[in-house]
Amino acid sequence: MVEEGEGELLAWHDPDEHRKWVERNKFRTLKDKRMDLREAVKRYVKNGCYIAFGGFGHVRVPMAAVYEIIRQKKKDLIVGGKTGVHDTDLLMASGCASKVEVAYCFGHELRGLSPASRRAVEKGKVKVASEWSNAAFQWRLEAAALGLPFMPVRVLLGTDTFKRSSSKVVKDPFSGKRICLVPACYPDVAILHVHRCDIYGNSQIDGILVMDFELARAARRLIVTTEEIVEEEEIRKRPDRTVIPFFLVDAVVEVPYGSHPCHMPYLYYFDEEHIGEWLKLSKTDEGVEQYLDKYVYGVKDFVEYLNLVGGVKKLNYLKKLEKLQVRLEAPWMER
Repeated sequence: MVEEGEGELLAWHDPDEHRKWVERNKFRTLKDKRMDLREAVKRYVKNGCYIAFGGFGHVRVPMAAVYEIIRQKKKDLIVGGKTGVHDTDLLMASGCASKVEVAYCFGHELRGLSPASRRAVEKGKVKVASEWSNAAFQWRLEAAALGLPFMPVRVLLGTDTFKRSSSKVVKDPFSGKRICLVPACYPDVAILHVHRCDIYGNSQIDGILVMDFELARAARRLIVTTEEIVEEEEIRKRPDRTVIPFFLVDAVVEVPYGSHPCHMPYLYYFDEEHIGEWLKLSKTDEGVEQYLDKYVYGVKDFVEYLNLVGGVKKLNYLKKLEKLQVRLEAPWMER
């Protein structure tokens, strides 16, 4: 070994040990995995676990699950923030997360920075355990999905990001040059939001997959929240679209609009009004409490939350916005 980063090594397992764990705990039989969100979070999201979310930025994020995690007051979560914005911001602000690995966090993209999660780190309530580039984090998940202990890459070399990561630099036995090894990342639980799936968990995603293909295969437990549960026959009509097979999935939860206030491609647009409300309130700890009391603790479930943010009128408006966006940017995807 030539050099190693100073970041904390998290979510790593010996691939052979992980394979044995999967053999003991995952089943390849067709089983009805439907349950409500409360049960899925209670069963699979444990205090202190390493958790990762699908989607990218504000797109196709499982926000209904994030709200439920906060509602159940989970503690000491370690979050894999490959592209964490609204989800990681809320988990850190609410006190659910105590550590985060960062490729992209602490910013709401073009909307500005994330006051609440930045404040949590500055006050020592949340520790940034390690830092990565987006590509490096993606390859960590790919390594896990392939059952490998690491992925050899050329990114990070010669950067401060490498120093803050848990990567190692070794001498390439073929070329004799330096090569960076990024460790595999096996989350304890991952939560993905998809367009449709069947009762067994065979899941389809419309549009770009980002890292969800790899994440679903890297995680030990996988909760799938879905806009709709469809018949198995519908899934079988387009097997090429089924990017997550049933045997990876532990729980199936039907949650229409489950990414709100974020974007679900081809179905509904960002709720900029609601995101703006959060960014305004989260400038202070008192504002964070006000938001959580109103939209998380003050409602019993996600259905009540949707009614509170504007109900059918707001949701239809977001659907119309997305339809207009698709017509302008991707007319071939119109239905």
